[in-house]
Amino acid sequence: MKPYAVIGAGPMGLCSVRNLVKHGIPCVGFEIHGDVGGLWDIDSPTSTMYESAHLISSKKMTEFAEFPMADHVAQFPHHSELRAYFRAYAEEFGLYECYEFNTEVVHCARDGDDWQITTRCNGEEQTRIFGGLLIANGTLHHPNRPQLPGKFAGALLHSSEYRDPAVFDGKRVLLVGCGNSGADIAVDAVHRAKSVDISLRRGYYFLPKFIGGKPTDALGGRVRLPRFVQQRISAALSRFMLGRPSQYGLPEPDYRMFESHPVINSLILHHIGHGDIQPRGDMASVEGNTVTFKDGRSGDYDMILLATGYKLHYPFIDSAELNWNGYAPRLYLNVFHPESDNVFLMGMVEAAGLGWEGRNEQAELVALYIRQLACGAESARRFRACKRERAATRADGGMKYLQLERMAYYVHKDTYLKTLRGHTADLRRDLAAQDTPRLVSSPGAA
Repeated sequence: MKPYAVIGAGPMGLCSVRNLVKHGIPCVGFEIHGDVGGLWDIDSPTSTMYESAHLISSKKMTEFAEFPMADHVAQFPHHSELRAYFRAYAEEFGLYECYEFNTEVVHCARDGDDWQITTRCNGEEQTRIFGGLLIANGTLHHPNRPQLPGKFAGALLHSSEYRDPAVFDGKRVLLVGCGNSGADIAVDAVHRAKSVDISLRRGYYFLPKFIGGKPTDALGGRVRLPRFVQQRISAALSRFMLGRPSQYGLPEPDYRMFESHPVINSLILHHIGHGDIQPRGDMASVEGNTVTFKDGRSGDYDMILLATGYKLHYPFIDSAELNWNGYAPRLYLNVFHPESDNVFLMGMVEAAGLGWEGRNEQAELVALYIRQLACGAESARRFRACKRERAATRADGGMKYLQLERMAYYVHKDTYLKTLRGHTADLRRDLAAQDTPRLVSSPGAA
């Protein structure tokens, strides 16, 4: 079997390589930075991390099951702790030897049934042939920069460029957007800026990180409740713990809980309640340093910071190879191309509570499919037929996600994992019945 190429050494790339190696599939990983960690290594050229960033979900709901985080690690670890965690994970499972570091993937193109992959290292390009391709370069590194309604005379930044709160010193700051990063950055700005306003187009649900001393995302879960019941209970909990957004001068959500990702941050409400952050509506116009909002109010600012999210970005491959449709590729389980059996889009999936273990299960299914397909197993033929028929089916569990670019690849966790685990179990049954040799002899590429 020809080696498979894996792009990226963040959590998704690492568990992809881990599962390929575990199932005897030769592979070579490529990472543009000099070490593993991806987004969570603030020194990586593609990282959009900022100094104060912590994990949004708790460590127990996020960690790899076979490699738990140490007891001394905080419930919501700092990015530096996570970088150390991924380095330890790579050491534990011998993944470093599978990677070529400081190597950028420049282009991927089909070459018959194989993939021709061109990489660049130290200014020199090299083209090699691989049997397949796993794309795991992440979803949070190409900023979405909406056009302002006018020309701003001050500093204009995207949250991807933000690193340290010193940038806010003495400035009148307008934050645009309020996802989890936007809320974190607004709280940072409070302690350094002259003033902080936040402009919102729509309402958000807010949840605290802790309830009764325990991480909010770790509560419940033992009893599986219907989706609509989970939504109602979580929304009621949010109102009970924090009140309604309108009580803070923020717009009310016009959708149900989890139809967009909630903001896991109660500190921003604390600062709004203390007058440290002033809520504003959507922008109507910008002229010089003055921003006028749609409610007729206006303010003068030295800096606008866009916390407006990210776009999917795979510049090294033709979008047609990924069955792109609308905002995102249209793939079965967000991974599997309906026709091709040797290109996989790893980690293009978001769901409340999925964690890295959910992504690890995704990677195992891919590795099992590659192995069983090579062995001619009937389970692989069944899965191939299924992914062709269901490529347009989204594992949303009936959730009416907002029709936004950032929500285009959201799934319902329980629905997604149930489907994924069903396929994995089917492939494993065939694997257990086989007495096949390992598919790998050495990790090199042809």
